[in-house]
Amino acid sequence: MKEIKITSKQPNSKMCFGCGLDNSFGLKSRFYELETGELLAVFQPATEHQGYPGRLHGGLAAAILDETIGRAIMISHADNIWGVTVEFSMRLRKPVPLDKEVRVLARITEDGKRFFEGCGEIILPDGVVAVEGKGRYLRMDINKIADFDVDEQQWRVVNIPEDPKVVRL
Repeated sequence: MKEIKITSKQPNSKMCFGCGLDNSFGLKSRFYELETGELLAVFQPATEHQGYPGRLHGGLAAAILDETIGRAIMISHADNIWGVTVEFSMRLRKPVPLDKEVRVLARITEDGKRFFEGCGEIILPDGVVAVEGKGRYLRMDINKIADFDVDEQQWRVVNIPEDPKVVRL
C-alpha cells in the first residue's frame, strides 16, 4: 500500500442513491479526486444494504462501482459533465462485509469525443480487490440528462471532519 494525496472532493446531492445525503436508503458516498487522476468513493454500508447476512448486496456493489466510474469523468471535465451508462460489467471476487467502510477506486481508461470507458475496484481494508467493474459511458451535460436545479438538489461539496487529506491504497 502507498500513500496518495487527495486533491479535491466532489459534490454530494440531496436524493441521489449513490451520494444523496438525505436519501435514507442510499449509500451517502463521499467522492475524492486523487493526485493519480483516479476517483475514490467511500461509504459505510448499512444493514439495509445487505444481500446475504453481513455482506453487501451484489447489486449495490455494481451500483457504487458504476457511479464511481461514471463520475470519474468530472475530474477532467468539470462537475456538469456526467457519464450515462451504456454498458457495465463486473466480477465478484470476494464478499464485501457490511461492518467495514467500503472504498472504491475508479479511473478513465479511454476518453473519446462522445463516449468514455473506465474501470474500478472495490478494495477491502487489507488491500484485496473484492469486486472489479468496467463500463462504457456517454458523456453528457447534466442539463441534457434531467431537469437539474443545483440549489433544489443541494449539489455541493460538503466537508466533514472525517475527510482525509491522504489515503493508503
